[in-house]
Amino acid sequence: MKRESYNLLWALVFSSAASVVLFFTRVAASGSSRYIFLIWNLFLAWIPLGLAINISQRLKRRPWSNLGTIVMTLLWLGFLPNSFYIISDFVHVHATGEISTLFDSAMITSFAFNGLILGVMSLYILHKELVKRTSRIIAHSVAAGILLLCSFAIYLGRYLRWNTWDIIIDPAGLLFDVSDRIINPTAHPSTFSTTATFFLLLSSIYVVSYNLVAFLKKEK
Repeated sequence: MKRESYNLLWALVFSSAASVVLFFTRVAASGSSRYIFLIWNLFLAWIPLGLAINISQRLKRRPWSNLGTIVMTLLWLGFLPNSFYIISDFVHVHATGEISTLFDSAMITSFAFNGLILGVMSLYILHKELVKRTSRIIAHSVAAGILLLCSFAIYLGRYLRWNTWDIIIDPAGLLFDVSDRIINPTAHPSTFSTTATFFLLLSSIYVVSYNLVAFLKKEK
């Protein structure tokens, strides 16, 4: 890794640590650990970045068609929505009488920011690997498709309470819920409105981030 990459990773560690400090500050001030799930969600958000870095390193020695690399890519795809999912945790912000809603909003913003950055970085790493191996149109289309899947996964997690590991624990139940919303779309309007909302949000964030990186590289 280049020095800039290490510096960025340490900056992300620092930012994530700041989120954790805010959480424990809330615990100390209120005596409540009601937002403990944010720590777990942030941990899950780091997994896709670790997998993306590992996949990128593997691609220097072997093709993407290698079985081990394919398995890691599928794992990455399964965990990636967790990075973006934290932004939906704003639904938990309400007056609790334990501490101000302003503090809670700032704390969740910190966690959501880190999740978004980790997710964007993770996707960017593999997006650039695709650009090296395919046309830009194909690479950009795949990235857009992944963001669409992540948006749908946020809906599945927030409304139907499905988790990444349910792909293995209860694949039949997950497949039933997904297929039902495809076969009977009019019966589940929130599926498409929620997915479309997050797809627009995530796409706009990613497009800006992608082009910002390109701009900064040219400015060096």
